[in-house]
Amino acid sequence: MSIALPGPIVPTEWLAAHRGQPGLVVVDASWYLPAMARDPRAEYLAHHIPGAVFWDLDQLADPTSPLPHMLPDPAAAGAQVGALGISDQDAVVVYDGSGTQMTAPRVWWHLKVLGHERVAVLDGGWAKWRAEARPVEAGSVGRAPARHSVSWRRDLVRDRA
Repeated sequence: MSIALPGPIVPTEWLAAHRGQPGLVVVDASWYLPAMARDPRAEYLAHHIPGAVFWDLDQLADPTSPLPHMLPDPAAAGAQVGALGISDQDAVVVYDGSGTQMTAPRVWWHLKVLGHERVAVLDGGWAKWRAEARPVEAGSVGRAPARHSVSWRRDLVRDRA
């Protein structure tokens, strides 16, 4: 079953009506600046949109780079995304808990670089979801690993050269 996203930004009403459907993966991409003294993984474990997997921005990156959050090589990137249970055919909705959508667009871009076209950011993110008193759950969500091939979009990446 193929779910069509309504656009690059998904309303909370749409996600509430479609979450839990096969082929739709919700991703909590929360990450905070060190000065914010917040622990995104702990916050995710305490409460997140039901069914959401946690995208650890510090871990889903190039481990050989001295810089944080750099894109891994294509093969590693595909393996990392697949380990989250995101397949090539899945529609993905990304949100974060910053209140300003600080990292959800970063993860949206990361997936776009990999060639994953069916990805959107949740309008208003976690803050809007909570303000609307929508359901939440606690604990970790695990999905079965999936195959995520990569069609690297070099045109979306700039390097020093």
